[in-house]
Amino acid sequence: MIKSVLIFNQLGKPRLLKFYTQLDTHTQQQILRSIHAQISKRPDTLCNFVENTQSLDNSNTRIIYRHYATLYFVFVTDLSESELGILDLIQVFVESLDRVFENVCELDLIFHFDEVHYVLSEVVSAGMVVETNLQEITRAVDEAKRCVKPEQETSRLNIGALRRGFV
Repeated sequence: MIKSVLIFNQLGKPRLLKFYTQLDTHTQQQILRSIHAQISKRPDTLCNFVENTQSLDNSNTRIIYRHYATLYFVFVTDLSESELGILDLIQVFVESLDRVFENVCELDLIFHFDEVHYVLSEVVSAGMVVETNLQEITRAVDEAKRCVKPEQETSRLNIGALRRGFV
């Protein structure tokens, strides 16, 4: 089971934090700092798995991560998950973000956090992998965007009418 998904930059600033277990904010911040401290000092030549970490409450967890440009994509899982499967899932997640944002960058994650959360919810739900097909993920996100756009256009028209004094 996937326990959490974290995205943070090289300085440790969180860009996405999703925990699938109930934790208070202070504990979440401690976990983020601890994982960042462990991962950021590792050279790129080492493997992308860290087991039996002291940062988490129990010892049956595994940190699986990928470093893309300035961002770390981290999945914290239990020992039953396949390391290579989670690395492939990280790749699918990043490619999905790349398709949704057309060449994704850190600023997209900051300014469009709602869409990033939606993409993640299409891939992982309640700690379980839901979808890995890139076409299905992007289709679902595009459908959600089409549903939201008419509401936004209507509200823009109302605001424009208010500005002109036609209401």
